[in-house]
Amino acid sequence: MLILHSLLSELKDEFASSENGKERSGWFLHTLLAIIMPFTSSRTSNLLRVLRTLFGFAEIGKKRYYTFMASPKIPWDRLWTRLWKMIPEPETGGRLIVAL
Repeated sequence: MLILHSLLSELKDEFASSENGKERSGWFLHTLLAIIMPFTSSRTSNLLRVLRTLFGFAEIGKKRYYTFMASPKIPWDRLWTRLWKMIPEPETGGRLIVAL
């Protein structure tokens, strides 16, 4: 869990430092945790249920969460760049291995 905390902290740094940016980063990181946890499938409605049940985000309404998930404000370009830089040696035997 310590390495997961370290990785998520780095991703959190890519969001704006405004109040909305802090809220988005929290929701984003908890959504990633909800996807990783073997609690339910990763459909958006189930992710919202996990955020409410396991992480205590009772104030998130359906419409607001779905708007967040479709938001152009999530800094995907910076997140992907940061993720690739976090991989120390992405090649194995001269080949790039990608796992989904």
